[in-house]
Amino acid sequence: MRQLFQEQLSLSGPTVNHRHARELDGVDRILQAHPDISVLVLQDLEAGLRRPHEGREGMSAEQVLRAAVVMRLNTFTYEDLSFHLADSVTYRAFCGYGLLDEVPSKSTLQRNIKAITEETWQEIQLLVLDYAAQCGVEHGRTVRTDGTVTETDVHPPTDSSLLWDSVRVLTRLVTEAREAFGVSRFPSRARRAKRRALDVLNAKKPRKRVKAYRDLLKVTKETVGYAQEVVAELEACPEVRAHLLAAEMTRNAGLAEQVIDQTERRVLDGESVPAEEKVVSIFEPHTDIIKKEKRKTHYGHKLTVTAGRSGLSLDWVVEDGNPADSTLAVRTIERQREIYGRVPRQAAFDGGYASKANLKEIKKLGVQDVVFSKKRGLEVEEMARSAWVYKRLRNFRAGIEGWISFLKRAFGLERCTWRGEAGFARYVGSSIVAANLLTLARHLMT
Repeated sequence: MRQLFQEQLSLSGPTVNHRHARELDGVDRILQAHPDISVLVLQDLEAGLRRPHEGREGMSAEQVLRAAVVMRLNTFTYEDLSFHLADSVTYRAFCGYGLLDEVPSKSTLQRNIKAITEETWQEIQLLVLDYAAQCGVEHGRTVRTDGTVTETDVHPPTDSSLLWDSVRVLTRLVTEAREAFGVSRFPSRARRAKRRALDVLNAKKPRKRVKAYRDLLKVTKETVGYAQEVVAELEACPEVRAHLLAAEMTRNAGLAEQVIDQTERRVLDGESVPAEEKVVSIFEPHTDIIKKEKRKTHYGHKLTVTAGRSGLSLDWVVEDGNPADSTLAVRTIERQREIYGRVPRQAAFDGGYASKANLKEIKKLGVQDVVFSKKRGLEVEEMARSAWVYKRLRNFRAGIEGWISFLKRAFGLERCTWRGEAGFARYVGSSIVAANLLTLARHLMT
């Protein structure tokens, strides 16, 4: 049976005389001011349960939320989090555990924390911003926007490595099906695929590389064929587990066929495959290819982040693909209107967002000063009331780069370690909300 709040009292003041303990006390006060946050988390924890009010007591909604905050504040792994909850008096008190209470295992923490959806993190964000406005810390009158990339937890993709990944995963699933349900035995091509992938990597001449690719493609096609035969046998089995395994095998076989197609087009036909048609990981197939001008190519998702004068993140969006910044500027202001019920008075953007159409549309929405860090043919008088205002807002915009760096260094936003597209969005949400809670707590400490 789920509970909303833990029975133990939260922090009634810092447990030790240390800055971090005082920061946690500040976060505690913010969370206590909005008990609705725990209600949102409880809804996620109970989602899909037939009888949520029956059974043994697990972590309360508030404990799950606070454990998630502690995890993101320190970029802990679940194993680290479990240890520190057991070891630290301060973290125990913050998360509502008594000195003699048993703390949850890493698997329990993972199951509960990852149950908090992206939508819930967005709702929590709005409540935190509401509290910041009540305290006079942030009113969203002046905003700055920039984009960044958070990478997924994948290795740099090559066609040969993707083919090898496909073979070994399908071989593992076929072996699992044979051991569990006695399906037909098929020869393993895993070792041969690994050797051919290494041959591709070490080939010094194009002819030898193409020859190795041809054999690797042949092996991968054979393995996909074996997997499809196993799927047919599993679907005839009455057990639910067999159908779940068949669905997983079908998904991986489909990804393998996509990898085969893009490899044949690129390696054998000499075709340039568009980024949006490529699979860069069979483990995280949602990964986008993000190339920022002539700089390094990233594999993950583009984020658009908006921040205010206080340093709080006012909004974030996980983008689909790699849209041009210039297509996102107007939407950013419209989202601010949804959050605050009005548009900001001033807005500052990176140069990539600049265009005459964007300036006109944003001014039309009611923003007085709209400044882009690069003019792109725009006049200062068009963007701001004076050259002084333009310079101040241009310098103000530069501060968001430091804030994004802070999110990446201190809150793990450089690379997402949670699996799946939904997991990626939840990871980003938890990181930004935790950063906002810490930043707001520091404002209130001064």
